[in-house]
Amino acid sequence: MLKKISMFLFTLAVVLMPVFALVPQANALNEDDLWGGQGQKEAVGTNMGYDSSSIEDPRIIAANVIKILLGFLGIIAVVLIIWGGFKWMTAGGNEEQTKEAAKIIKTSVIGLLIILAAWGIATFIVNALVTATK
Repeated sequence: MLKKISMFLFTLAVVLMPVFALVPQANALNEDDLWGGQGQKEAVGTNMGYDSSSIEDPRIIAANVIKILLGFLGIIAVVLIIWGGFKWMTAGGNEEQTKEAAKIIKTSVIGLLIILAAWGIATFIVNALVTATK
């Protein structure tokens, strides 16, 4: 059983590797990318006294909210995986508890994969939206 789980995780890591290769692109945006070549500090003087240094692009705000929510869900999934492992270790050979722990681990790993896929898709979409309107 442990060999099957480790092979599944290895295969999953190999399959998801291209998704993780795209991740650094999402964090490579700077002020010039977001404001069409004009730094925010230069644009402050042109707004007739309105301080635009506190204004942030709504797309970036939405991306940050999505990132925080998915990060929180990822933490919950990892805690559930650890909880399932703890239940498995403390089952003491009880087959019913072992099956329940394996079910918790299995569903938590599936949930974590869904969260990672959602994060990758959201990162790609936000990156495409921000760079498309440059």
